[in-house]
Amino acid sequence: MNFKSFLLAISLFFGLYSCASREDYLQEGFVYIQKEIPDIIADLRYFGTHNFTGRPVVGYEKPVLIMSKAATQSLKKVQQDLKAQGYGLKAFDAYRPQRSVTSFETWAKDINDTIAKAEFYPDVDKRDLFTLGYIASRSGHTRGSTIDLTLVDLNTGKEIDMGSPFDFFGTISHQNAPQITAQQQSNRLILKQAMLKHNFKEYQEEWWHFTLKNEPFPETYFDFPIK
Repeated sequence: MNFKSFLLAISLFFGLYSCASREDYLQEGFVYIQKEIPDIIADLRYFGTHNFTGRPVVGYEKPVLIMSKAATQSLKKVQQDLKAQGYGLKAFDAYRPQRSVTSFETWAKDINDTIAKAEFYPDVDKRDLFTLGYIASRSGHTRGSTIDLTLVDLNTGKEIDMGSPFDFFGTISHQNAPQITAQQQSNRLILKQAMLKHNFKEYQEEWWHFTLKNEPFPETYFDFPIK
């Protein structure tokens, strides 16, 4: 074996080892969504600054989507159905560590930290985020079978108009919000019907939020970081 071949062999070995290590890192029963559904679009908002806190969120170490294997298998069927209609899925968040949820609590208690208020909660007083239910000490995301997503047009690659953006705090984000147009309501219904068909249930206060029925870890709130 010449030196060039030796270097190639070493590179392949460590590449395979890295992939295996990454898979071994996952909690049993969880998978990387992008590996199982390669054509899903990922826009992991809490990894970056485009979210209601205005900064990267603790626990999000890599821009990857993790979810329970059971939920991911159902989501794969959703993607297949939507592609036949000219749509695809774009996901903003899936599994969320408990440390991330706790950091949201800490952020919400600092009423002077409002750098993202204009975009995400312009009509809500930050002091009311707990009482209105926008921030809580526990999240279904932490159990590993909840996902936040929207639709994209496969021809243009653009997001479908849902009437309000992801993570907007307001009644316009409710599933059946009266403020949105008939077309926007129809768009939400396309996503909702596709998700419900494959064993997900909706959350009335957020059009983007769905949880697998009969989720595999209904009482467990995980805290392993996303990486």
